[in-house]
Amino acid sequence: MLLPEESELIERVALALIQRKERMGTAESCTGGLIAAACTSLAGSSQWFERGVVSYSNEAKTELLGVPAALIGLHGAVSGEVAEQMARGLVAHAPVDWALAVTGVAGPGGGSEAKPVGTIWLALMHGRTRVRVWREHFSGDRHAVREQTVRAGLQALCDALEDRDS
Repeated sequence: MLLPEESELIERVALALIQRKERMGTAESCTGGLIAAACTSLAGSSQWFERGVVSYSNEAKTELLGVPAALIGLHGAVSGEVAEQMARGLVAHAPVDWALAVTGVAGPGGGSEAKPVGTIWLALMHGRTRVRVWREHFSGDRHAVREQTVRAGLQALCDALEDRDS
C-alpha cells in the first residue's frame, strides 16, 4: 500500500512523462523492484513506465546492465560509480528516456564502517546525460530504509522532470 505522498509523486511523474511523451525505467538492487512496483501501481502506467530491472547480485548488475565487474571490484556494489553505471546500462539496453538506479545496504546486516546500514546510492539519467548521482543515509529497519529510498528516488525524478518543464 502506497503512502499518500508516494501516490502524489507517482501521479506527478506520470503527468510530466506523458506530457513530454517520454518513458522511464528502473535499475534496482536494494529495493528489489519496489520503485517499479510503486510506479506500476498507477492504472495506465504502461503509457510512461517501460521496465524495471532487479539486479540484486553483482553478476546481475554485470549481465543485465553491463556494469563492469572490475568497477564493482574497485568501488564495491554500493557506490556512486556503480549506481551511475546501472542507470547508464539501463538507458543503453532499454527504450527509456529516464533511468533511475539504486544500490545500497538496507540491513539489518551487510553494513561496514565505511558503508553502514542505511547507505544508499542513487543515480538519475536522462538519455545519456547524467542528471544526478547522490548518496543518502537512511535510518530505521530494512523496511524503513527501502521505503525512504523509494521516496527519495521518486522525488528526485519528479523534481528533475518538473525543472525541465519550466
